Amino acid sequence: MDVDTRLLRSFAVVADEGHLTRAAERLFISQPALTKQIKQLEALLGVTLFTRSRTGMTLTEAGTALAGSVPVVLDSWDVALRTAKSAASRADRVLRVGFVASGANELTQRIIAAFARRRPGWLVQLHQTSWDDPTAGLASGDADAALLRLPFPGEEALDIEVLITEDRWVALPAGHRLAGQEVIPFADLFEEPFVATPEASGWWRDYWLASDERDGHPVRVGAVAHNPDEWLNAIANGYGVSLTPQATARFYQRPDVVYRPVGGVSPSRVGVAWPRTPEVPAPVRDFVRCCLELRPGTEPGRPVVPDLGGPPPQASRARAPSSSVMRSGATARE
Repeated sequence: MDVDTRLLRSFAVVADEGHLTRAAERLFISQPALTKQIKQLEALLGVTLFTRSRTGMTLTEAGTALAGSVPVVLDSWDVALRTAKSAASRADRVLRVGFVASGANELTQRIIAAFARRRPGWLVQLHQTSWDDPTAGLASGDADAALLRLPFPGEEALDIEVLITEDRWVALPAGHRLAGQEVIPFADLFEEPFVATPEASGWWRDYWLASDERDGHPVRVGAVAHNPDEWLNAIANGYGVSLTPQATARFYQRPDVVYRPVGGVSPSRVGVAWPRTPEVPAPVRDFVRCCLELRPGTEPGRPVVPDLGGPPPQASRARAPSSSVMRSGATARE
């Protein structure tokens, strides 16, 4: 019997929530579509998984047994998928690096150049993801490592090292009433509409709305953006303002958008992240070491932390071809 993993994931969420409406909200699908998936799974298995009532969904004995096994099945499948994709990229001498927005700022190209020197002939395939996926492909197995804004949903399943800490600023339409201020107190933005990331980005969206730093003031969402271009256009058109890393002012300059420092809000961090596995593949170890050796404040020649295992890295004297710096269908904005 073949069962779509999508049906198992939907079942797991309904079992966890005990309620179709809440489960549908978590999965970002309609309730009728979720009901159809659960019925489809029950038909495939030939058992009833839930007892339905006005108060919610209660697991049957069969449902309880399945709920205890599904997480292991899904975790095993996810690991197998990531391993297969990673092995294929290593066979092609390609390191897949995901990033969101500006990656690790100006440090990005230095990291890639250092990796190219360490592994001549390898290609770094940079892939910029939309804001629907704050893990930049790590969760799906489409990236071997990633340069990400912290914190983000799912980080507890990954290994992460912080590379950069910088202030959060605010992006405003050029004609905004606060655009002339040198520093804007965050409290002055409480009543402003904000441009938000998609709901699919989970609590990463709340972090960039600084929902827990508003002293109880509710968030007004004026627009939703999936990528930097949509975000810039929404701000320029006056649909809202947005918190953003300080580096955005350098990488995304437009005459109709201005950036100002914000007082009273916590800073942002950039980290390198990679899958937590018993043994980190050697190319990923090399990439992480390049990141850590170039981390601001690191003394040249000082051992990097953490110990990633494997033999000590040896920088090659061979000159890497220039094409190894980047090969990507997306445009890198670092």
